[in-house]
Amino acid sequence: MNKTIKDLLERRSIRSFTEQLISKEDLETIVKAGMYAPSGRGRQAAIMLVIQDETTLETLRRLNCTAAGMEYNRDNFFGAKTVIVVLADKSVSTHVYDGAVVMANLMNAAHALGIGSCWIHRARETFETEEGKQILRNFGIEGDYEGIGNCILGYSAVDLPTAKPRKDNYVYWG
Repeated sequence: MNKTIKDLLERRSIRSFTEQLISKEDLETIVKAGMYAPSGRGRQAAIMLVIQDETTLETLRRLNCTAAGMEYNRDNFFGAKTVIVVLADKSVSTHVYDGAVVMANLMNAAHALGIGSCWIHRARETFETEEGKQILRNFGIEGDYEGIGNCILGYSAVDLPTAKPRKDNYVYWG
């Protein structure tokens, strides 16, 4: 089977990571895959924040818990030491779709490199807060961006889960 197709079929969400940081080379490769995601009319509405700084990660974890309506007493990023936040320019009509494709490219590229990933929601809610907007300002980002997703990354501390059976009536042929 073609390696690309095999990777697409075998990628699963990972929710348990080792302490080991992703190598700079692998992280740059994953980010580059995100940069080459298709976008509506080629406008490239999405941007990525690559975060490994523990203080910023801690703020994101707390804001994510708050957005979920939970007390901050758990790690919604499952021990991941790297998070790529994908945001997209709200003025572009396809911004949510464009950002979602970036997220998919990031996760598939990570899997191809033997790195675990998972899409963690509530990026929109996080970056609607004043603290979230301050994080963007700290990165020098101005404009009206919507958080699309948090792509958590790391080396898996568990075996790759097996795929659930595909549902009946997934595809209709005409």
